[in-house]
Amino acid sequence: MTAELVRGQNHPLSQARLEIRVSAGTPVVAAATLGDEQGRIHGVEWVAHPGAPTLPGLEVSRQAAADHRLAVDLDAMPEAVHRVSVLLALPTGSGPTRFGAVATPFVAVTGLDGTEIASYTITGLEAESAVVALELYRRQGAWKVRAIGQGYAGGLADLFADQGLAQAHQLAGGIHEAVAQGMARSVPAPPTRTDGDRSRQTAAPALGPDQGGSAPQGAPGTGSGSASPQPTSPYGTQTPGAPGQPAPQPPYQSGSGATDPAQPSAPTSGGPINYSHPGRQTAAPPPPPPTAPPAEPGQPARPVAGDATGWSMDERLYNQVWGMFEDLARTTAAYRSAVDFADSRMEKELDQVLSDPRSRIGGQSDAAREAAQAKHAQLVNQARATLDRDLVQLTAEVEVVEPALPPAYAGWDNPVWHGYRVPMEIPMALRLGDLHLPESAELRIPMLVRLPLERGLWIDSGRGGSIDGSFTDSHDLRRLAMETAVAHAARLLAVYPAGEFAVQVIDPAGSGAQALVPLVQSGVLAAPPALGAAGVADVLARLTQRVDLVQMALRGGAPDSLPPDFDTAQQLLIVNDFPHGFDDRAVNQLRYLADEGPAVGVHLMMVADREEASAYGPLLDPLWRSLLRLTPVPDDHLADPWVGHAWTYEPSLVPPGSQVLHQVLTQVAAARAKYR
Repeated sequence: MTAELVRGQNHPLSQARLEIRVSAGTPVVAAATLGDEQGRIHGVEWVAHPGAPTLPGLEVSRQAAADHRLAVDLDAMPEAVHRVSVLLALPTGSGPTRFGAVATPFVAVTGLDGTEIASYTITGLEAESAVVALELYRRQGAWKVRAIGQGYAGGLADLFADQGLAQAHQLAGGIHEAVAQGMARSVPAPPTRTDGDRSRQTAAPALGPDQGGSAPQGAPGTGSGSASPQPTSPYGTQTPGAPGQPAPQPPYQSGSGATDPAQPSAPTSGGPINYSHPGRQTAAPPPPPPTAPPAEPGQPARPVAGDATGWSMDERLYNQVWGMFEDLARTTAAYRSAVDFADSRMEKELDQVLSDPRSRIGGQSDAAREAAQAKHAQLVNQARATLDRDLVQLTAEVEVVEPALPPAYAGWDNPVWHGYRVPMEIPMALRLGDLHLPESAELRIPMLVRLPLERGLWIDSGRGGSIDGSFTDSHDLRRLAMETAVAHAARLLAVYPAGEFAVQVIDPAGSGAQALVPLVQSGVLAAPPALGAAGVADVLARLTQRVDLVQMALRGGAPDSLPPDFDTAQQLLIVNDFPHGFDDRAVNQLRYLADEGPAVGVHLMMVADREEASAYGPLLDPLWRSLLRLTPVPDDHLADPWVGHAWTYEPSLVPPGSQVLHQVLTQVAAARAKYR
């Protein structure tokens, strides 16, 4: 039975291997400190945090997240450690700055099987930005957990100082720096689900009362009054809603909100009263998700594409892909945790054998060593068997999901592209490539990011972008980086309705001309690639002015006041060979577009080597962090938002010799011509 603790209450722990689960509703930093009998920290090496997540018997998350799972092995704790304090802190930068403005954090201590031992809801926090949530402490050889809930308005620095750490401020700054770097390389998680956020963008005309269905997103009078505010585009349409939420009731159509006076009223007796409005239209229920045929006895259920929540097949597939992503992250984390435990136990047993002089007589040490190694092998084999079982199920699910993906989610080698038609609706997400882990290299998870893009993209053309260092020719790497950018831009053009997305290119030296041929020859670019410093200045000035105009219109509450000839399409700017052709003014404009552009429909895609911009020093650090780094070759630089594994990313490229890119861009160009 779970013990629900209140502040100051303790509870005995009967297990040595534990998991501490944190749920905060908003991204928080999870850390832990090791203390002596007085609770004092002896040095920075006694603190587990995102920059140094592993200590003997303890592992914390590598980045800020709304949910955390901390692994604890009390038997592996050093003898000098008598207290383990679990800390939560709000990351600096954007976002809330005090716990009083966010949901109440919840912390639970569980066994490895997920059974809760004790839980604690941290209440009473206001101005605090850091809090000691729980404390595991050793008393007379037995471990207990105590609910603490001690907050600190001064953040981690005050918390560490209170625990006796001399380098409190330096360590707090280092933790926040590590968190910022982790968030920059993290795959963007799906947005938080809020009631009423079910609207979708569409380019189709609004449906009238006689056509059935509700009016699409962006039409006058649509939306739910209870829906939370969402970012708006320059032309006043909301961003797509989060997956898996109930749809809002459709609004009253013109003339349908009043009862016809000539129509007789319903009788008030002779049966139950019908409280529904006689003229109100109700939303049709979503089609049920597909179901798999019944599995044979003793066999797992066969997977089926779209077996997830959602009000459309695309949304169900999106949620299913993210579910597979999370399942693979967590099952791999469980496997790695089991292997780490086996390693630490074998090391501890071997140390005990070597420290006992009696074991050196009569071959006892050899027998003890073999027994420890046998236990280690047994534990690792059990963990691997569990992992393999989960991988078989996930692989089977991927095999049925991949062929069912729509073009926006599908790889370029998917046959769905051969039947491509220009869409009438903006999709929920876009595929940027594939992700995999070393334990399951053959199992690839599609990397889907929400549309419209919430941050720019950086295609790293530096030599550090190759996981194995196989690309030693910088020219080849630059060429491949530009081809990757073109493939991403072509996909964005293909998944947006005609006239809803435009691409501009800055190529100061013309070095990307060969890679840009598909975009230039098909005629899908808004203008020819800008060359030289003059071209750079012209494009940046126009886009900066665009951002300023839209921001002023939105702040004034009059998005319809934009000039009549204003292009309302989302804009993507591809920048090649940065910082070539950029002066200080152009660099500042680029930073401005990276920070302010996404909210008003202006997005960046930079193809650059960070080393070439090193002359700017830390001035450009915020720019690089604001962009999602991608690579033209496989590289393990991305992290998942749950555990923080280092995932190997591979870009989604057109197969060699395939004409699919030419065919798709030809259709996009033809649709754009008709739209104009």
